[in-house]
Amino acid sequence: MKITLAQLNPIVGDISGNLEKVFSTMKNLASEKPDLVVFPELFLTGYPPRDLLERKAFLARCSKAIELLIEESIKYSETAIIIGVPWPSDREFGKRLYNSALMIFRGEILLNQHKSLLPTYDVFDESRYFDAAKEIYTIPFKGEVLGISICEDMWNDPELWVNRNYPKDPVRELNNSGATIHLNISASPFDLGKEIIRFKIVENHVKKYKTPFVFVNQVGANDELIFDGRSMYMDASGNLKTLLPSFSEGIVTIDTDLHDDSRVFIKENRLKDLHDALTLGVRDYFRKCGFKKAVIGLSGGIDSAVTCAIAQIALGSENVLGITMPSPYSSRGSVDDSRKLADNLGIEIKTIPISDIYSSYRHTLDPFFLHLEEDTTEENIQARIRGNLLMAFSNKFGHLVLSTGNKSELAVGYCTLYGDMAGGLAVISDVPKTMVYELAEYINREKEIIPRATIDKPPSAELKPDQTDQDSLPPYDVLDELLHCYVDLGYSASKMEDLEYDNEIIRWVIRAVDRNEYKRRQAAPGLKVTSKAFGVGRRMPIAAKYD
Repeated sequence: MKITLAQLNPIVGDISGNLEKVFSTMKNLASEKPDLVVFPELFLTGYPPRDLLERKAFLARCSKAIELLIEESIKYSETAIIIGVPWPSDREFGKRLYNSALMIFRGEILLNQHKSLLPTYDVFDESRYFDAAKEIYTIPFKGEVLGISICEDMWNDPELWVNRNYPKDPVRELNNSGATIHLNISASPFDLGKEIIRFKIVENHVKKYKTPFVFVNQVGANDELIFDGRSMYMDASGNLKTLLPSFSEGIVTIDTDLHDDSRVFIKENRLKDLHDALTLGVRDYFRKCGFKKAVIGLSGGIDSAVTCAIAQIALGSENVLGITMPSPYSSRGSVDDSRKLADNLGIEIKTIPISDIYSSYRHTLDPFFLHLEEDTTEENIQARIRGNLLMAFSNKFGHLVLSTGNKSELAVGYCTLYGDMAGGLAVISDVPKTMVYELAEYINREKEIIPRATIDKPPSAELKPDQTDQDSLPPYDVLDELLHCYVDLGYSASKMEDLEYDNEIIRWVIRAVDRNEYKRRQAAPGLKVTSKAFGVGRRMPIAAKYD
């Protein structure tokens, strides 16, 4: 059987545009006459469509698009189309909507398989919108029996998980119903190392059932979520025959009857994955939101340098503006390092000193702050001046402000609301500080782009004399390990004490994370690259008291 894996990048909500991608793909494949063309999960709407699914007009447009697709399929008499769509349910109770895989052939729907397992954890919220399938079906087609599943349906293999979320295993049910080939359509988001888990899941199904497996994943970035693609085909012997590219579209036709060479699955370079994911995240956010240019505050520090380098790769040098805004406490080196970075990247840079503006603020507030000691109030004024200036450029020229804070700072609140947190996209907000340094070295792997001085100097907000981050924070290697345990793994304080760090540091980190939920609730959306990011996948109360 000739099967085309269509790993494509939809735009959420753009039903007509996504449908046109299907039409274009089918037209380009007409001469090959594949037996199946397989598109990702909910491709018609893009994933995740979220509360668009609660709009009747939106669902009506989906139904009309499905009718057009059924009509279009008549042109391709040898080829069936498998595509993910939302499908109305006739249930008396429940959400009355399914996450479905349609198999369309010669103007008819041969199969409408609904998703059985609806993930409702981390960034997923499918039980908010969908009902689970009542039954699972196979379908005979051109000498094979197809077992079609949707994303999470393949993830509940009892041999791989100690704790399972669901009582049923759809792939096993399809196999017991006689499936001779499995096809899974997915919108499986990226995080570091996830490609290994996906491969093992597919491999385990193949080894268990001795049945070929086709996995077709969405690619692209939608808001916080990045989809890495990496669709694959594995034969019945467990040989990886086809692996589509990461972070880019790809359309490949495989022939299950051919016994060509196998591929070796190689773990991706972690920093390359991180770099490419962030680049795609920025590029798609701009393209899909209608922005062309970015403006970034350049402090001479590593966070803004890495953010700027990612933006330049994603958008092009001509579409990135850097602004350096020295205050009374900015070092000459910080301005010089910012200019050197801009020269290396070929971007425009402007310098706007803020000392006079800061003095004006101080003069205005002096009568009210008389006899009070200086504290973070005066520091934060500087950060907010910078945020205001960046937003002024955004308003005047239509540039999107990229905020530059990292995950470590955001976790403990080492950032200023309406200051350095201002922006439309937080590029590295899910990248811990220690990993930011690693990413900087990766960016410099062939030549110096980020100035060496930026990487080597102690990190500092430069909001008061001789300030460094470690005046207020534990060493970043310690902080990042504790944050990983508390935020990502959900460890308690007592379990973290087994790491043999000072109990006071552990307690400080926990308190800092908990009391800064209010800041993170107001942060710009950030690109998710780890297993647990701040944002839609972590929903903690603000007005709360807990230990």
